[in-house]
This record gives sequence, structure tokens and C-alpha cells, in this order.
Amino acid sequence: MAAARIHLALYAGSFDPITLGHLDVLRRARGLFDRLILGIGDNPEKPALFSFQERVQMATTLVAEMTTEEPDGCPVQVEHYTGLTVDFARSVNATAILRGIRNMTDLANECQLAITNRKVAGIETVFVVPSESFAYTSSSLIKQIAALGGSLDGLEGIVPAIVIEHLRIKRNDPSNPLGRLAQDQLVE
Repeated sequence: MAAARIHLALYAGSFDPITLGHLDVLRRARGLFDRLILGIGDNPEKPALFSFQERVQMATTLVAEMTTEEPDGCPVQVEHYTGLTVDFARSVNATAILRGIRNMTDLANECQLAITNRKVAGIETVFVVPSESFAYTSSSLIKQIAALGGSLDGLEGIVPAIVIEHLRIKRNDPSNPLGRLAQDQLVE
């Protein structure tokens, strides 16, 4: 009799920054798989606000809180990677790539990527729909609000408190691009 295969999913993204929507998808997926890896990658089309180290630290803290508060789901580990997501998925023996779908735009984009990943790498993609309260949450929007001087406290229902703290630090640091942009907004 063959050994049972571990169903490991890779939840990949830039998580720059990680949002409550990302955590909602992760929480829902913990009941579907034997193990999950939250893989923090780099999107060459978008400049990163947070370094790999910062993103890994925030995600690790949040995942530890989640798994402590909700011990019934599968274990989750946080890792960062460079290069193609499918290459990383193969290197960790993932049986699936996990993706969150917020709306029809996401669905169209993600379906194209899922078909390509299946064709090129032979790996399936599993879509999880987050709570409707996160249907319009995106990391890009969070960065834009922070960069243009929007209320960081107003982000409380969208991103975890640890992210708001890190955004506040960056915005108050004139040597950081976010801080310089915030200072420019104050000058006008």
C-alpha cells in the first residue's frame, strides 16, 4: 500500500503588506490541507514597500497568533522565495497553489495564471473566496493610502495592527520613500 500523500498548499504572494483579507483566506484554507506554506515572493512589476525581512517577520507573528488562537487547522509556515512561484511550489512539493479571489477581475487574471501553471508545471490552483468585507481590500490600495497621507487608523478593519505600526514607522521616517512622500504632502 502506498504511503498517503501530504496535501501541502503554497499560498504565494508579495504580501506587501499582508492584509486581513490574506489572513482570512489562510484561515479558511487551514481546514482544506494537511500543511500550508505562506510564501512571500517578489513582484517585479511593483516596487516593494516592506523588505522581505519585514514581511516575513509580520507574517510569522500573525500566523503564530492565528495558529495559537485557532489550533484546529493545519500547520502553517512562512517562507520567502525568489523566482517563479511554480518553481518554489515544486521545490517544497506543494500539491496546489492557493489563491484568494476577491472579485471578477481577480478571477479572470487568476484563471489565466492557473491554466498556465497547470500546463507548464503540472500544479493545480485552488481558489478561496474571502469574506465579503475584504472584497475590495488590496495591498496596493493600502500603500496608496499610506503614501498619500490617508488615515492609518482608518485601516484598522483592513490590515492587522502590526502592519499599521510598521506603516506609521515608515511614514515618520524621512529617509524612507514613504516618509519622504508623506513629508511632501505636508509641504503642499
